[in-house]
Amino acid sequence: MSEIAGPAAAALASLCPDDVIFLQSLPKAELHAHLNGSIPIKTILELAQKYSPSSPQTTEVADIIEKLKSGVILNDIFDFFSLMPAIYTLTSTPEAAATTTRAVLQLFLNPTSDGVESPQCTYLELRTTPRATPHMTRERYLTVVLDEVEMYPATQAALIVSVDRRMSDSDLEECISLAIEMKNRGRRVVGIDVCGDPRSGDMQSFTQHLARAKGAGLGLTVHIAEVCDVHSGDSLALLSCRPDRLGHATFLSDELKTLFFEDIPQPGTECGTSSESELPNNARTNGQYKPCIEICLSSNLLCKTVASLDAHHIRYYLKNDHPIAICTDDALPFRTSCLGEYSLLLAQPPLGLGLSRDDVARIAQMGMDAAFLRPRD
Repeated sequence: MSEIAGPAAAALASLCPDDVIFLQSLPKAELHAHLNGSIPIKTILELAQKYSPSSPQTTEVADIIEKLKSGVILNDIFDFFSLMPAIYTLTSTPEAAATTTRAVLQLFLNPTSDGVESPQCTYLELRTTPRATPHMTRERYLTVVLDEVEMYPATQAALIVSVDRRMSDSDLEECISLAIEMKNRGRRVVGIDVCGDPRSGDMQSFTQHLARAKGAGLGLTVHIAEVCDVHSGDSLALLSCRPDRLGHATFLSDELKTLFFEDIPQPGTECGTSSESELPNNARTNGQYKPCIEICLSSNLLCKTVASLDAHHIRYYLKNDHPIAICTDDALPFRTSCLGEYSLLLAQPPLGLGLSRDDVARIAQMGMDAAFLRPRD
């Protein structure tokens, strides 16, 4: 297991050996792991040694690597996005993309080299945004990543193609088309993800592209309501596509939950900002359903989108028996692991939520059931 720190490490350290063995033995699906945010620090350092161009970027890359080595301290979620350009710089060639993908897959799916610890998870849906660089096209990037993913059985690993909220319409169309084409070729692309800076993009313009992906049989997951100052129309546009899963959903309003979710809302648990009058009269036309919520505890705590575990929106979804999946998000900056995130469920307050083993096992099964690889309606 990779070295972890922060809330996950504290929760894990508080557990007795039997509890740790119990968590390790659970079949777990990791459904929200960003490839470039999950690269082991050892691999980052190896890539950095090979990267030595004489450009202003060199200092920036070195500074970010030092932050990652010592442990990143974030003032808010937007500090996180400033880390990624340096990582993208180091992974801009086909060789580097293959190296990092292989390292991330091993991190999640291989037992430790000494055989002491079991794999982090049973099944992994890794996600990444196809990037065109001076060294490769988007298609070449996806091919390289899929070549590594498909070294594992289909019961263990698959790929979600991410599209960034900042993409132009033409770039978005290209990425969706590539994902559909790869799937039709029999490559292991199982879904589409919408990600990126939550302040950016017009999600209404994304809906036709997302509908095309769903029509081609791809699963759909979207980062939604990550911050509290995003207009409700943004979330409404995404929910109108009926995503199979929702990433974070930290500040999803009670009004939108009432419109789209089958659950009976428990009032007073959210900071909803939209009023019913802002929502269109036909908002209910898609019907109500139960999309699985991808919960990333350490990510939310360290990005300060939630103040504490006690205030975390996971409690709302547990109270309403709504499907959730426990995920790591970006293990590199958040220094966590699947075991660490599950430790936050089982550890006693204030280090964890203090859930029972039965509840934790039920949550793990929810994650397995929400995988895109499973047969879908």
